[in-house]
Amino acid sequence: MDINQQIALWNHADCKVVDVRRTTIGAGESILGYRVPSSLFLMSVRGDAVARLDGEAHRMLRITVLHAGKGAVLDLVAGSAGLDYYSVYYKAVIGSSGQSELAEFTEGGLSAGRTYSVAPDHPAALHRIAADMFRAWAKPQPLARLRVRTLLYQFAHELLQQMAEHGQRSAKRDLASRVAAIIHEHYADTITLESLSESLNYSVPHLSSYFKLRTGLSPIDYLIKVRIDKAAALLLETDATLREIAAGVGYQDPGYLGRLFKKYKGVSPIRYREAYAEKKKRADRPAIIMGSSIVPPDPFPYTDFDDNDYQYQGSREGDLMFKKGRPTLASALLLSLMLLLSACGSNGAATETAASQSNPSEAPAASAEPQTKKIQTVNGEVEIPVHPQRIVAGEYLGSLIALGITPVGTSDHHIKNPYFQEYLKDVTNIGEGNGNVEKILALKPDLIIVDDFYPEVNEQLAKIAPTVVIPYASLKTVHEEVAYFGELLGEKEKADAWLADYDSRIASAKERVLKVVPGDSTFSVIELNGKELMAVGTDYGKGGQPIYNGFGFKPPAAIAAEMADPGWAAFSAEALSKYAGDYIVLTSDSKTLDDIKADPIWGSLPAVKNNHVFLWTSARSGYWDPIAILSQTEELADWLTSQ
Repeated sequence: MDINQQIALWNHADCKVVDVRRTTIGAGESILGYRVPSSLFLMSVRGDAVARLDGEAHRMLRITVLHAGKGAVLDLVAGSAGLDYYSVYYKAVIGSSGQSELAEFTEGGLSAGRTYSVAPDHPAALHRIAADMFRAWAKPQPLARLRVRTLLYQFAHELLQQMAEHGQRSAKRDLASRVAAIIHEHYADTITLESLSESLNYSVPHLSSYFKLRTGLSPIDYLIKVRIDKAAALLLETDATLREIAAGVGYQDPGYLGRLFKKYKGVSPIRYREAYAEKKKRADRPAIIMGSSIVPPDPFPYTDFDDNDYQYQGSREGDLMFKKGRPTLASALLLSLMLLLSACGSNGAATETAASQSNPSEAPAASAEPQTKKIQTVNGEVEIPVHPQRIVAGEYLGSLIALGITPVGTSDHHIKNPYFQEYLKDVTNIGEGNGNVEKILALKPDLIIVDDFYPEVNEQLAKIAPTVVIPYASLKTVHEEVAYFGELLGEKEKADAWLADYDSRIASAKERVLKVVPGDSTFSVIELNGKELMAVGTDYGKGGQPIYNGFGFKPPAAIAAEMADPGWAAFSAEALSKYAGDYIVLTSDSKTLDDIKADPIWGSLPAVKNNHVFLWTSARSGYWDPIAILSQTEELADWLTSQ
C-alpha cells in the first residue's frame, strides 16, 4: 500500500459513517464468508484472531487495525482468548476537486483495493477515538452524528500519521515514547497511571518505573510539566482567565494550577503574564531595550521569589487579579528572558554586522575555516558551530564524555548518574527532563542537545541557541551513538579512538568471563519491584547490554522470543522458574541476597542455590549510556570471574 496515495485520497474524501459496532466473539468462534457492505475499519482491542480479507491472512494480536473495501470477503476466526473489536462502516466519495488529481488510482472508488492491516505503534490514541465514536453513535441527536463523522477523520488521520512515522523508522517505538505521546495528545483529559497502564497493557509499577528510568520523571510528573508548559503558552497567547486555562489543560481547580505554576515556573501566573505585557510595550522602544542588561551577571535563585500577589475573590475565582505595585526581581528577570528569546539570533547578527559596517577597521578578519555548518534534524535544517564551546546536554551526555567534552549544563538525571561523577565538576544542573529554560539561558550556550520528549521546551530552547533534537531511543547502539556525536561535533578521530578502546575492553572482559563460565550458560536479567517482576533483553538497561551483547550469553530458551521482541516481559513469582536462567542479574531496591535465599520461591532456583545471583540497585543498573555500559560490563565480568 502506498501511504502517500492514502493520504491524498483522504484529503479529498467526503465520508459518511454508516454504522459503528462493538463486538465480542468467544474462543474458537468464527465469522465466515462475510461480504463487507461498505468501506470498513475493524479494530481489535483485546484477544487474538486470524482474519482473511479476500483470502489474504492477517494476524490480529491485541490492538490491530484492518481496513477493507466494499465487497471484500472477510473470514474471522478467534483464537484461544476470543476477540473484542470495533467495526466502523463508512461510505466515501472523491470530491470533484480531487477527481482529476487522483484519477490514476481511484478507479473503482475510494475503497477499491484498499485492504491492509496495521499494528499501531500508539494503539491507545486510536482506541480512544474508536471508543468515542461508538459512544457518540449510540446517541440519536444530529450533533452526535456530526461528532461521529469528525471522529472518523481523526481516526484516519491518526492511523495514517502512525503509518507514515513507522515507515520512517524500522524499530518499534520505545514504551516511554508511547507514554509521552499519549500525554501530549490527551493532556487535557483525565490521565492516571491506571489509565496509561490499561491503554498500553503494562502493569502500573513497571510502566511507572520504566518511564522514570528513561526520562528521570514519573509519568504524572511529566504530565504536570506538559500541562504547565501548555498553561504558560495560553497565558502569553490569549486573554483567557486562569479558570479557563485550568479547564483547558486538565485541572478543575484554578488555585491548584496557580500553585503548580509557581512551583515549576518560579513566578505566579499573574507575574508571568505581566512580564510578557511589559515586554510587548518595550518592544516599541528599542533605545531603552538596548540600554538594558539581558542576562544577569551572577547565578540567580530561580525558585526563591517573594511573590504572594496571586489571589482569588468571590465569584471571580480563577480570574487573574492584577495588582499595581513595584515590579519584583522575578518580573525583571522573566522580562529579560522573554526579550532575549524574541531578539536572540537575528538581532545579534544584525548588531554585529552594523558595527562592522560603521567601523570597518574593527571588522573580523575572514577565516579560512567555516565557523558554522548546517545539519539536518527532525526539526529541519539547523546551523550549528563547527567547534561549540558551551554545550548544554539535556540528553546524550555519555557520548559527549566519551569525546572528552564537558558541557556547561546537563539534566538532573545525568547529575545523579554514578558513572558520570568524576566528569561533572562545575557542571550546572539545569533541572529535570530537557531542563529549565531560564537556567539554560543564564549559561549562554552556543549549542543545545536534547531529545524529542519536550517539544514545547525545545521550541523555546531553539530561540536561545542552535538546538539539535535527536529522537528518543533512535540511536540504538554504543557505536551508532558515539559515532554520530563524533561527526556532529567535529571529533571523529576521538570517537574512533574511544570506540576502539571500548571494543578492546569489552573483548577483554568477555575473554575473562568465558574462561570460567561455559558459553552455553543461560542468563536472566530481572528487576524485582515490590511484588512485580520484569525480565529484560538488550535494550532496557539492568545489565542486559553487557550480558547479551557484551558477553554473548543467551536467555532461557522458553523466553528467548519475548526477550527479542518486545524485549521485556512482566511476570508473576509463580512463573519465576520459567524466566530464571543458570545465572541471574537482579535489580532490587528493597531486597538483599539473604532475603532472596530465604524466599521459598527464589530459594528453590538453581541459580540461587549455586550463588549465581548478582544483586544491585536501580541507582547503578538503571543507566545504559556508553560510559555506563562499559563500566557495567567490567563490573559484571569481575563478579563472574570471582565465582
